[in-house]
Amino acid sequence: MRRTSVFSESIKMSFQNILSNKMRSFLTTLGIIIGVTAVISLITIVQGVTDYVMGQFSEMGAGKLTVTAYGTALKTGLSESDLAQISQIEHITGISPTASLTASAARNGEVLENVSINGKNDMYFRSNDIISYGRGFTPLDMAGDVYVCVIDDDVAKGLFLGENPVGQTLMINGFSYTVVGIEGTNNDLMAAMSLSMGGDIDGSVIIPYKNALKMTGAANVTTLEVYIADTNYTNQIIDDIEDVLYTAFNGNDDGYSIFNMDELLDVMNTMYGMMGTMLAGIASIALLVGGIGIMNMMLVSVTERTKEIGLRKALGAEPMQIQLQFLMESVVLSLVGGAVGIVLGLIISFVAAILLGTTFSISWGAIAIGFGFSAGVGILFGWAPAKKASELNPIDALRSE
Repeated sequence: MRRTSVFSESIKMSFQNILSNKMRSFLTTLGIIIGVTAVISLITIVQGVTDYVMGQFSEMGAGKLTVTAYGTALKTGLSESDLAQISQIEHITGISPTASLTASAARNGEVLENVSINGKNDMYFRSNDIISYGRGFTPLDMAGDVYVCVIDDDVAKGLFLGENPVGQTLMINGFSYTVVGIEGTNNDLMAAMSLSMGGDIDGSVIIPYKNALKMTGAANVTTLEVYIADTNYTNQIIDDIEDVLYTAFNGNDDGYSIFNMDELLDVMNTMYGMMGTMLAGIASIALLVGGIGIMNMMLVSVTERTKEIGLRKALGAEPMQIQLQFLMESVVLSLVGGAVGIVLGLIISFVAAILLGTTFSISWGAIAIGFGFSAGVGILFGWAPAKKASELNPIDALRSE
């Protein structure tokens, strides 16, 4: 009971001394405030950017393999039988061949000269939620003699301004295609593919991949997306696909490559984690400076209050009580600075998320680090002044001026 009373009394006296020197206390905690604000804001901003970027990449390829068949002198691309073998591999939900070209699209005298044409199948639309209006392809559209298409917003505005495109037709390389759906404006994957083709793209149109192959004059597919049911079996699936490709290209493993987006996501996660740790470490230097400021203030406080310390000891105060009081002053200063720093850090992070267009989420880990650093700095840099105060000789202290 007595220990509790001593502890509460120490806290009370600590607050009284801090409030009696408001300006000096504020300037002392300013280093802690700046340090914690920097740590919280940097960690939260980096985490928000990481979540946003990883989310974009995840939408583009999580749980998906991209197979590129460069071909050999004897064989170019993958035939329908090769595709059938790959689609039958265990733990694969489906495959989506891709055939791309650039062509013109026209309707009622309006012509878009440079449109990205992407050949896909029905599995692509089942695996990617990109349709904002209408529908994607069905298995019946995959025969090679069905002329349907899905257009993006640019083509819709360029050829069907003020009209509903679904159910209407447009001409692509002399063939009449019926529009069955419209892509969402956030289809970053197709936008990236369009940009990679170079030049000024007027929009993109998705048609059945067999139709696209006919336009290019190719018989086989050179690019294939493989959708995985369970990513725990990714390595096994890659091995099985490589077996099929190795046989398809007569033992020439230079004729193909398999890209796993999940591996890239792991590398990016590691990279962003290292960057966040590095930035937090740099920001922590401000906490070190703030801790030195607290130590300096507490040493000055001990010197100024030498006679008070001597009087308290003469009245029976134990060294531990003196030490606890000064240590509590240091910890309170640090925790107050840490609390203010956390609030400012979250505000800065929220504003930065709005300006950058990323997601904002409170990082409880960052808050724990902020409080932990604050308490640690208070104890670490307050210990020496508190120890010095507790070891003062009461007679010498009372004689001091």
